[in-house]
Amino acid sequence: MRYSERVHKLFNLSSGYTPRWVIFSLDLVICTFSFVGANVLRYNFTLSSEDFNNFISTLPLVIAIRLVYFILFRTYSGIIRYTGTQDAIRLFKATGFGSVTILSISLLYFYNSPESKVLVPTSIIIIDFVSAVFLLTSFRLAAKILYVQLTRSSEEKKRVAIFGAGQAGLITKRTLDQDRSANVKVVAFFDDELSKSGKTVEGVKIFNGGPDLKVVLPKYGIDELIISISTLNLQRKQQIIEECLQHNIKVLNVPPVDKWINGELSFHQLKNVRIEDLIERDTIELDKKIIARQLKGKKVMITGAAGSIGSEIVRQLLPFFPDKILLVDKAETPLYHLENELLEVDKSALGNNIELFVADVCDKTRMKSLFELYKPDIIYHAAAYKHVPLMESNPSEAIKTNVLGTKTMADLAVEFGAEKFVFVSTDKAVNPTNIMGASKRIAEIYIQSLNNSEQYNYCKTRFITTRFGNVLGSNGSVIPRFRKQIEEGGPITVTHPDITRFFMTIPEACQLVLEAGAMGKGGEIFIFDMGKSIKIVDLAKKMVKLSGLTLGKDIQIVFTGLRPGEKIKEELLNDSENTIATHHPKIMIAKVRTYDFHTVKQDTNVLLDINLKQKEEDIVRKMKDIVPEYISRNSVYSSLDKNPHLQEN
Repeated sequence: MRYSERVHKLFNLSSGYTPRWVIFSLDLVICTFSFVGANVLRYNFTLSSEDFNNFISTLPLVIAIRLVYFILFRTYSGIIRYTGTQDAIRLFKATGFGSVTILSISLLYFYNSPESKVLVPTSIIIIDFVSAVFLLTSFRLAAKILYVQLTRSSEEKKRVAIFGAGQAGLITKRTLDQDRSANVKVVAFFDDELSKSGKTVEGVKIFNGGPDLKVVLPKYGIDELIISISTLNLQRKQQIIEECLQHNIKVLNVPPVDKWINGELSFHQLKNVRIEDLIERDTIELDKKIIARQLKGKKVMITGAAGSIGSEIVRQLLPFFPDKILLVDKAETPLYHLENELLEVDKSALGNNIELFVADVCDKTRMKSLFELYKPDIIYHAAAYKHVPLMESNPSEAIKTNVLGTKTMADLAVEFGAEKFVFVSTDKAVNPTNIMGASKRIAEIYIQSLNNSEQYNYCKTRFITTRFGNVLGSNGSVIPRFRKQIEEGGPITVTHPDITRFFMTIPEACQLVLEAGAMGKGGEIFIFDMGKSIKIVDLAKKMVKLSGLTLGKDIQIVFTGLRPGEKIKEELLNDSENTIATHHPKIMIAKVRTYDFHTVKQDTNVLLDINLKQKEEDIVRKMKDIVPEYISRNSVYSSLDKNPHLQEN
């Protein structure tokens, strides 16, 4: 058996931990050597027979006292390879209290002995204390180093850099050093604080996070960079990630301290940077006073409550404590999952101020019964069909949910005197090229005209529309699909090399919905600042790099062609619309043409009557009458276009 194998077996290294009895026994052996050494030093290596006899008689007492304090302070309970400051302090206390106890017994013996003899000389106690602390601590550090050497993997270690040379960065390095499964070597630190540049942390040099980053990353052959600094702002973090992606370097995040397990960081808690981190924008500052004032004491209904947008609206409403929150969705399973999530937040809320209903917004009888029972003050209408290709094949269902469902909810809001109706629309309603977008535009027109019908003393409900683009991570959206394709080894499917989309995080979109709903006076279409549009193929390439793969080698991108009704570029305004600024920098009001409610109502009813007959061409033909700018793209309904040259994209 090789030497390393014998050591593994003796100290139980295969299980990962040295038994406590081994640590405890070795500590007592070390204390014995320490006391022997203290006596030898005290008497200058020449012990008389009397001194030797005194040493022999007091040794059991000293060891017994050490044993008691080691048990009291549990010095044996620490994991050797994780030895740190707290372990050293525990050893210092146990040894110190033990030495004080020995000194106290020695002094009592001196004052009560007829010969006035010292049991253990004070100088020996001091020497023993210093040497015991030193040897006990050194033993642990030596064992820690030995463990690292014996368990070192034969595989080539990944070269890792850590961004952040503060306390969190140091803890990250120690975590990587101590975890044998990590198989990494920290070769560099980066930090934006100039005073740290050029210094070292545990023998590893700190480089400036600005100009040095692009030079050092390739020079040092960095495989992975770990971001371990909580004060890094979003823009700076994105710059660092982009720089790493240019060098095909994988980036990981250290979670916030409050997410560490029992206050300690684990290697397995380090997570890959996600594509959302590159698209995410600074946190929105909400006018919470306005929102709270609007929601105080009110009954709020959310349709599509179990969907991506609806469920996030629910989460963001909770801190404002409305009088009642009514959650409506026809999807039973997602609503059940939402119920379980809410139970974890506040068990008492369900059944008191939160009610869940499996209901279809198209079912007027069912919805009317809810309105009669609860009389909601504010409605957030997020229920909709949203998948473009699927709706292109099922126009009657798009009309039923997106038009009839919206009309039903809006009419009930008026009938029961709701204060506000906030409609969640989409950028696909602008110059629509597909069934889904056109159906949402018809819904927009209906509720806008309904709001403007106040002049006929018909309506007191304020109708507000919010219009935004794609949200990150929503069910069935491009990012979860790409992530799944990458996990399965590819290929990644993109419809067109030039296709672009606007993106926004779900929380950001819902925050703006709440803000717009609070500031809206009725009739507005609020559009959100979506930032710059992003090429989908670039998104796919970045996701490949973030996963640590090489495009063209490990995974491929395949272009499949535009799907029915799909645009290359989305818009938030059509050519005849412009915007008015609001007090919120990310929210604008679209200036759009007004519609006569009675005309719109008549057209909508005709469309719904046609829809009952399930004649798809007739349905689409009427949709194009109501929305003249609706020009089909890559669709079987292109032949029905009246003005096919109105749109270029």
